[in-house]
Amino acid sequence: MSLDDVIVRALEEDAPWGDITSEAFLPAESVAAASLVAREPGILSGLGVFARVFELVDASIAVTVLAHDGEPLVPGTVLATVTGPARSVLRGERIALNLMQRMCGIATLTARYVDAVRGTDARIVDTRKTTPGLRALERQAVRDGGGHNHRFSLSDAVLAKDNHLAVLAAAGIPLGDAIRAARAKIGHTTHLEVEVDRLDQVEEVVSAGVDTIMLDNFTPEQLRAGVALVAGRALVEASGGVNLDTVAEIARCGVDIISVGALTHSVRALDLGLDISVS
Repeated sequence: MSLDDVIVRALEEDAPWGDITSEAFLPAESVAAASLVAREPGILSGLGVFARVFELVDASIAVTVLAHDGEPLVPGTVLATVTGPARSVLRGERIALNLMQRMCGIATLTARYVDAVRGTDARIVDTRKTTPGLRALERQAVRDGGGHNHRFSLSDAVLAKDNHLAVLAAAGIPLGDAIRAARAKIGHTTHLEVEVDRLDQVEEVVSAGVDTIMLDNFTPEQLRAGVALVAGRALVEASGGVNLDTVAEIARCGVDIISVGALTHSVRALDLGLDISVS
């Protein structure tokens, strides 16, 4: 889904038959000048999305961007200005803020995780636990916060998780055989990753030729043992039980990747305001 598709659907949802409040109260010739203002600290993300909302609402609206994604937010700072027909500015206000506030919240939380693992070789990555229809925006916000993206969709890489392995076990298919068969089916550029939840699975998975092994819900001691068993033959991803209290210790276990679903599935939107004056 393209950015324009996301915005158009959101605008149609918000005013399917027009903004009857603005049309009833505001003269058609009224002009609004508005300032996008940060109201709390954080990391900036989504300025391009913010501007695009107003472009799609009314091409006569002028948006001037005064900051850059990835920069720290200082309360009271003006991030952008918006000038144009008052009805149109108000038509786009809530959708522009909704999208950008969520993106800033994701970028801000991501930056906290990135700071927590600074000094290690681990990179913080997101997951597919994103808001339906908003994945591209939320993934951009993770990057703006200094994090990295996992596979974008089910079509991008092979990632066999616990439910896949349960089906294999029920069918009596050895995991190593399934990995080798999958490798034979996929293209040579396709990444292959397998999740395990026990140390005794590590050798079979790595020796079968995976690119990444995911150690799911391992304790720090088990993570260190798993990294030692892999011995550089594959990338090691840690998943499960990751939060701001645990992520630093997980990173010090020597893993390459730490996936954090919370970056997108339970983030709090940051407080931004669009302060409007009407003439």
